[in-house]
Amino acid sequence: MAGLELLSDQGFRIDGRRVHELRKIQCRLGVFSQADGSAYIEQGNTKVLAAIRGSKQKTLHDKVLVNCQYSMATFSTGERKRRPRGDRKSQEMTMHLRQTFDAAILTNLYPRSQIDIFVEVLQSDGGNYCASVNAATLALIDAGIPLKDYVCACSASFVNDSPIVDINYLEESSGKPEIIVATLPKSEQIVFLEMNSRLHEDNLSKVVDTAVKGCKDVYQILDTAVRDHVSQVATVHGWEN
Repeated sequence: MAGLELLSDQGFRIDGRRVHELRKIQCRLGVFSQADGSAYIEQGNTKVLAAIRGSKQKTLHDKVLVNCQYSMATFSTGERKRRPRGDRKSQEMTMHLRQTFDAAILTNLYPRSQIDIFVEVLQSDGGNYCASVNAATLALIDAGIPLKDYVCACSASFVNDSPIVDINYLEESSGKPEIIVATLPKSEQIVFLEMNSRLHEDNLSKVVDTAVKGCKDVYQILDTAVRDHVSQVATVHGWEN
């Protein structure tokens, strides 16, 4: 990445965004009729599908068991190498997703049950975890699974003494510090935080605050998508007043 200017003197990033701007987010709920809930999201050029299968009966748990499966399509990146399902990176991402949603789903409402969350990255351009969390949140809402709040995820980095939000693949690959945060936006509770590379403690709070602010901005977009979806479903079924 030598010689690549991540942030211009005018304050523009590689893809033309300002430091505080998210990539364009487009999303849809209810994309699969066979699943209990499903969603599709695009965050910039990162594209993710999520599906939910719910309430298998289990005998040993007094609360729901959250099971996650994360995978990347073989054509999701420009790399021409095979990407076997269940590789180390996918296992790590699966564990992170399970931890995140264990903290957000009202698990005590579903004793002796299991909720399966399937996430497939169709195209990767950075922020895979964030897009996966946001897609899975929409799919859980589509399935009617009670949550403490939306779970929204966003990343941030620190370039040229400026925190930047929602980093793409080139920014991810630059070796700059990266912080990934998932929050419950209304309470601002952080349910997942990961830092890659070193970051001086004097700058840590600024970058975390930038990621948390990004989560709030993501929440506004997801909430609008949910309300639009509910309105469309109500119209189709004639439920509106």
